[in-house]
Amino acid sequence: MLIGRPGNQDATRDLVLAQGGKADVVDLDVSDLDAVERVGTELAGSRQIDVLVNNAGVIDREDSVEVGREAWQRVLDVNLNGLFFLTQQLGRPMVERGHGKVVSIASLLSFQGGLRVVSYAASKHGVAGVTKALANEWGPHGVQVNAIAPGYMVTDNTTALREDADRSRSILERIPAGRWGTAEDIAGAAVFLSSPAADYVNGHVLAVDGGWLAR
Repeated sequence: MLIGRPGNQDATRDLVLAQGGKADVVDLDVSDLDAVERVGTELAGSRQIDVLVNNAGVIDREDSVEVGREAWQRVLDVNLNGLFFLTQQLGRPMVERGHGKVVSIASLLSFQGGLRVVSYAASKHGVAGVTKALANEWGPHGVQVNAIAPGYMVTDNTTALREDADRSRSILERIPAGRWGTAEDIAGAAVFLSSPAADYVNGHVLAVDGGWLAR
């Protein structure tokens, strides 16, 4: 099941179907907390969801002295508030059943401050905190809550960085792997944390960063 803004999940759905899988699409803007509660309640009551992957995210690149309330709130609502309340809705039945996995997408900026991304850094530090707090509460009930902290990946969020020749070069010089990461680099970590192989992994934020944090 793919949950996201209308139209945004079509390409992923088509990939799943092309591989012979099944993919239901549920329209939801996770920044709309009323919709999150409504849709989350409906899904929790009608389906057994064993694995939840929180992948929605936005970024605002701006000098901190210029960040406005609306821009700040938008990033926090998508990256942190919507994540928590959807996890609350879909995680409650996991706790009641005594089994489930939650995997959230954190960031290197769950550990660092970054440049000109204060709202993003705040939200991703929050994702790490929520991950650890829920692991403490839900672990005794058989639910593992973990997160993945991607490094510098080829996504829409990093377009500006990759198109800035000087900044891109300085980033690549620090990454021991010598390249930007891809979605395929995240897939294995997500599958692992969603599987029985990770039954004794809880409250962990797994960096998939080509060695960035080790440098």
